[in-house]
Amino acid sequence: MDVPYYPTHEFGPLMKGLIIGGIGIVHVFLAQFAIGGGLLMCYFQWLAGSRGSQLARQFVDGYFKVLVLISFVVGAVTGVGLWLTSIQISPRTIGIMVDEFHWVWATEWTFFCLEIVAGYSFYRYSRILNDRNRLFLLATYSAAAWFSLFWINGILSWQLTPGEWVAERNVWAGFFNPSFLPSLIFRTVTSMVIAALVACIVINLIPDLSRSQREKLIAKAGHFTAPMVLMPLLGIWYMASIPADSRQWIMGGSVAMTMFFALGIGCSLLIGGYALFSLLRGGLYINVATATLLCLLGFLATAGGEFVREGVRKPYTIRTVLYSNSVTPDELAYLRRVGSVTNDPYPLLSSDEIPTDQLQLGAKVFRFQCSVCHTVQGANGLTHLTGTWTPMQLRLNVAQLQRTKPFMPPFAGTPEELEALAQWIEWHNSGSMDDWSAADSGASLTQIASWLDEVGTRPGIDLMNEPRVSGGAQ
Repeated sequence: MDVPYYPTHEFGPLMKGLIIGGIGIVHVFLAQFAIGGGLLMCYFQWLAGSRGSQLARQFVDGYFKVLVLISFVVGAVTGVGLWLTSIQISPRTIGIMVDEFHWVWATEWTFFCLEIVAGYSFYRYSRILNDRNRLFLLATYSAAAWFSLFWINGILSWQLTPGEWVAERNVWAGFFNPSFLPSLIFRTVTSMVIAALVACIVINLIPDLSRSQREKLIAKAGHFTAPMVLMPLLGIWYMASIPADSRQWIMGGSVAMTMFFALGIGCSLLIGGYALFSLLRGGLYINVATATLLCLLGFLATAGGEFVREGVRKPYTIRTVLYSNSVTPDELAYLRRVGSVTNDPYPLLSSDEIPTDQLQLGAKVFRFQCSVCHTVQGANGLTHLTGTWTPMQLRLNVAQLQRTKPFMPPFAGTPEELEALAQWIEWHNSGSMDDWSAADSGASLTQIASWLDEVGTRPGIDLMNEPRVSGGAQ
């Protein structure tokens, strides 16, 4: 079996997932702002054309400048940054996605190009166009932006709920997967709300507007927050569409995911409550400080939602197909026999600082199997997670990793590699001494082999609801 190896990149004390997650959250927030902003501007341009509202026309011109500067520039840069970091950190995941959905990606890029052309055409020529042509360009921009979301959403939701694609390997079976529709509608509503919150900031910053004029514009923008009443139902629909084990991570199986889920819900409730009782029913005026605070809450809600969306796929990056460490289930069983780094062609950086061959082997095992989600002494660092474990406890917990942490992949290597990893972690926990003498590990290797055989190679999510049989294979 030919197992692919890729060069890896380190980011010091930062966990690799934090790099992708940080860039991704900013990009998603700005992309949703661009989508909702297009819809919002169509609405205001319609008001300008059909109702003769010069105030609405003035708002569209001011709002679009913000959209161009923030979404077109910062959004484009973070999009490129997301691709760059993704192919460095998880190249195999990206490779499978592009291989399976290359024509879908191509279609999305076509809509993205149309979005850019329509947007910059409006930016350049809007002042000399009549209301009908202005609306045409904005509608073209808005439709292209939403269809860009349509195609991207199918690919992203496929990672968690590939559906019949697993058996059929049919592109459309994967694209129109169980969570495709609830995710698409939820993102559309989110985009509308973000656009309305940004609109409240822009309205306050437009010069030469009276208080009453701002109130009128804010009241119109507030209409775009009304779909938030659907969010609880959409959330329940989405939760019902994802696998049961993924729901368990949210409902307490993973403390981090539960906290971020609560963050997303809490911020959404604050925004929704304010929108309902202040904007829609009370008709209150929102100043720039309040609008900015609501936008920050919207960003936090986006961050919580994106963290949970990524996290509930664990232990996979593509459910049932590829583990988070870029090993497939079939390859895992093979690597248990031959070793996970036996054919790894890449040398270690600073290998002269690691005193023994066994510790160097452990470092390579960490790099291949663990480094995508862990650092040594930084964020999610192994020295912090294992600092109080005894050597035997460390070996057992790694050998039966899918029981220790069911959202982590099973260990994919030989007993010798596991012992080398344990020694490497112990060496770091002991201060990375220049001279390291490991104890005779013959008995440890026998025990490790027994533990590995007992738990097998199935993921923890398959073992969670099965009775545990002590001393036997699962």
